Amino acid sequence: MLKNFLYALLIVLILPYISNAQPSTKIAPKREFRGVWVATVTNIDWPSRPGLTVDQQKQELIGILERHKAQGMNAILLQVRPAGDAFYAKSREPWSQWLMGRQGLAPAPGYDPLAFAIKESHSRGMELHAWFNPYRASMSSSTVFSENHAFRKHPEWFFTYGGKKQFDPGIPDVREYIVQVILDVVKEYDVDGIHFDDYFYPYKLEGQTINDSDTFNKYKEDFTDIRDWRRNNVNLLIKELDDSIHHYKKWVKFGVSPFGIWRNKNEDPEGSATSGLSNYAELFADSRKWVKEGWVDYINPQIYFSFTRRVAPFGTLVDWWSNNSYGRHVYIGQAAYLVNSRAELAWRNPAEIPNQIRYLRENNRIQGSVYFSSKSLSTVARSVADSLKNNYYKYQALPPQMPWLDEVPPNQPQQLSADALKDGVHLKWEKPLKAKDGETASGYVIYRFSEGEKISILDPKNIIRISFEDYVSFIDTNIENGKRYSYLVTALDRLKNESEPSGPIGVEVPLAKE
Repeated sequence: MLKNFLYALLIVLILPYISNAQPSTKIAPKREFRGVWVATVTNIDWPSRPGLTVDQQKQELIGILERHKAQGMNAILLQVRPAGDAFYAKSREPWSQWLMGRQGLAPAPGYDPLAFAIKESHSRGMELHAWFNPYRASMSSSTVFSENHAFRKHPEWFFTYGGKKQFDPGIPDVREYIVQVILDVVKEYDVDGIHFDDYFYPYKLEGQTINDSDTFNKYKEDFTDIRDWRRNNVNLLIKELDDSIHHYKKWVKFGVSPFGIWRNKNEDPEGSATSGLSNYAELFADSRKWVKEGWVDYINPQIYFSFTRRVAPFGTLVDWWSNNSYGRHVYIGQAAYLVNSRAELAWRNPAEIPNQIRYLRENNRIQGSVYFSSKSLSTVARSVADSLKNNYYKYQALPPQMPWLDEVPPNQPQQLSADALKDGVHLKWEKPLKAKDGETASGYVIYRFSEGEKISILDPKNIIRISFEDYVSFIDTNIENGKRYSYLVTALDRLKNESEPSGPIGVEVPLAKE
């Protein structure tokens, strides 16, 4: 009895020294965006083929999530609209052909892939960002469109380029339609983010011309250069989406993953010291402007180059984007799919991506990485996945905070208790009182400390559980008999602001009876 009293007294004495500040270490940061793209187009990552049963689809997705959780990831970027279609039920567009094998063919009643993915991701402490391709409408000239595809209803909204149908970004009704498609997901699903990839106006193909001169003549207003007009069309969509998404849900993040080069220095003195394809000139995507104007919460440039790539070195582009972040987050797209490829000698060096991670962590204006793509981390880039699991992402991390959206932390959980029972230490608590912005908790972080260990929430190695769900209990089964432990629990709001800790509370696990 006296031992327990003294142990409790010790905890009370050290409580004032527990801080909610963030660690300064770059070795294992407590906050870092660690994302992975899960591509559905042509069944790149999931589902493995069209026509799987609901149970098979669920099992595959759970396997993907479990694998990435073990690798230390905290964000899934799931492609939900690859080509004017949908991987979710509450959509004005048809079911994707890559789900059941034919566009418009629904899976079993009651099954919603996106809702399932959100729930399973959140339970594992991973954000779910719904990934949209805004303008692509087909992947080939042989696509069979269902009756409720936009092309069937409004063929005048599209042009054909390289045999593929593409929404015409210059038509105001097209932009409005795309905004409403995305708002369907914002309003109806508990997503953490809306994400765009790099496909705006199409990548150039030899002998192909974008057939939008009639649109330009109709809607050009004061523009005399069709290239400037095209860039403005994309800007209008990005700006309207930023306003619309945050109007309905302030906590839903909006991010874009453009091609890695905004402009080359030979095109613009403010561009990067590179000489490759540029977003600005060839895709008509003024990606830096979106960051500069604050229209995106994060930019995720695809820097799929090695350090030694002559026309576009990895380090050069990372430095350029970090110097052009304008206070927004920069996550670097990394090319897991190129590991061990013959694209360049550097990719056969197993240290290439680990060296890239170290480089990013040395730059305090870079907040994390996203890897393309999910399957690569279990095939060609298995060595990278092992390095993440055993080294760079060994400890769990929270996503970085976005104070421009919300900087009010939640209040701490109430009435924390801990009981050592046969199956583990049972932790229970009550939801925190509402913070001044009206939020309680949308998730929790649980910390565990062995006897004699410094009690602090600064070090991520003490995190044993992160969940983006509002559960109020947990059973810690990874304990040793006869040992003493202390626990802290913090609350998270929708934007992952963290409360002060509740606790610490100590518990002694009894010795097992012979």
